[in-house]
Amino acid sequence: MRRLPQYAALVAYIVFLAFPLLWLLSTALKTPQEMALTEPTWIPREPTLANFTDAFGEQDLVGAALRSLIVALFSSVITVLISLPASYAMARYRSLLNRVALGWVLVSQVFPFILIIIPLFMILREMDLVNTLPGLVAVHVTFTLPFALWMLQGYVRAVPPELEEAAAVDGASRLRSIVSVVAPLLAPGVVATLLFAFISSWNEFMFALVILQNPDVMTLPLTLVRFTGPEGVARLGPLAAASLMATIPSLIFFAIIQRRLKSGLMAGAVKG
Repeated sequence: MRRLPQYAALVAYIVFLAFPLLWLLSTALKTPQEMALTEPTWIPREPTLANFTDAFGEQDLVGAALRSLIVALFSSVITVLISLPASYAMARYRSLLNRVALGWVLVSQVFPFILIIIPLFMILREMDLVNTLPGLVAVHVTFTLPFALWMLQGYVRAVPPELEEAAAVDGASRLRSIVSVVAPLLAPGVVATLLFAFISSWNEFMFALVILQNPDVMTLPLTLVRFTGPEGVARLGPLAAASLMATIPSLIFFAIIQRRLKSGLMAGAVKG
């Protein structure tokens, strides 16, 4: 009974988090007539799959999801491959340059992204990367990398340097000790960083809106906008159905690596 308030608060928090997804599911199963009612209903009176049929029939959701998956996977993997050695250098080699670099990483997160969209577009245009997925991947890596560096350098600092010193005593080189000793211990942090980079790239809208102008290369967030008419009126049924399908890859990806993510976040919070 003493833990009853804790369980009640936990249930309330779960309901709070699940409410948007449940409401999205309810809207996707409603008919247009039911969505036009002045008193909204929680449970659809006449559930229908017509909204899903319309969503897949009107827009190339499968192709857009595949393009978003490609961009998110390449962006997250490249971000981790770059930030992992860089974070090791920032955590192990203490110097004024490293402190300045770390401070710049934090300051760069304060700048509004809207300020650099026009210069960014001009640079990509000169490099012939506008309307291309590689151009979008480069942008996502650039803007995900600072926070990934900040995350991973905390995990690197949590690894005792004595382990590397013991490996060096046994005759291991610096590279061998990093690969054989440090890298396995960083697995939870790498997974947490990978998930952050993947979800950030999967949900990103602003840069994709500026860079991708050809419908044949648009990612999923841009495709969802096409369910809004020229007058700004959204077709709620197909939009809800498409948005619900757009959340599935992130949920699956999170479900696969949630144990690694939990241990990684706990390690960064306790030891970082």
